[in-house]
Amino acid sequence: MQIITFRSHFSRNTLLLMLILTAAAASISIWKFDLIQTVYFKDQLTATGWIINGSIVVLFLAGITRIIAIFLSYSREEAATARFIRNQEEDIENPLHQVPQNSIIARRYLVMERLFNSSSPINQGALAATLLANESTRASLPKYISNILILTGVFGTIVSLSLALLGASDLLENAVDVGGMGLVIHGMSTALSTTITAIVCYLFFGYFYLKLTDAQTNLLSAIEQVTTTYLAPMFVVEQETTLYEFTGLVRSLQSLVKQMQVSQKTVTKAEIRLLATVDEYQKQLAASNKDMATIISLLKRGFRLRDDE
Repeated sequence: MQIITFRSHFSRNTLLLMLILTAAAASISIWKFDLIQTVYFKDQLTATGWIINGSIVVLFLAGITRIIAIFLSYSREEAATARFIRNQEEDIENPLHQVPQNSIIARRYLVMERLFNSSSPINQGALAATLLANESTRASLPKYISNILILTGVFGTIVSLSLALLGASDLLENAVDVGGMGLVIHGMSTALSTTITAIVCYLFFGYFYLKLTDAQTNLLSAIEQVTTTYLAPMFVVEQETTLYEFTGLVRSLQSLVKQMQVSQKTVTKAEIRLLATVDEYQKQLAASNKDMATIISLLKRGFRLRDDE
């Protein structure tokens, strides 16, 4: 029975969810394409909206690409960890059977084995902290993008409102300036589009960034559980462990002594029975000798033989 709580397909399921949501978003975009075209593409007096929205989308795609790559990596790590656990549960001689050598669990096993063979103390807390720090650096880009993504929408809104103010200024200077009114409308439209783009991208990106941290926690938790449950008993030698093993040895010796005492009692009983049997045999032998002497005496009398014959 597996005693480790571990979701071995968490990253794969998250990738499937991302694919489903992407397909749903694409379907909605096709369904409401006229609205999207009106907001983003129609009557754009300047390229400001395209530049800002394009920057937001590029930033979003860069972060999503990195998240997908990390999810794929974690999916392989989860499969390797699950295989290692299965090897332990099935008591396979080689713990790394069908486990990739470059996986996290394989590296943890090899490091602890090397430290054990070199008689070096194994600090599981230090190993866990090192692994956490190493994995945290992999998610630095998604974390940065998650923090600034919503700010890009605010920046686009500010720039767009600045364009609208310029248009309003031209409109006030010249009451019949149609270009100023168009610039005001363009600025407000751009502000709306950049805000919508940033919010939608942030909602999608933020959710899967949280799922990425969950996947990381799930994997690292499984690694530490495996270390505590399976690797520590094999490699970690501590004072508490030594005392526990010594206590177990004493208990085994006590059990052995009890078995020896029982065996000694059995041997003593057998010895007593053997002595009784020998005494009985000696008595029967003495009676047999007496009977034999009587028979010899009778034979001599019957054949009238002398005692020396």
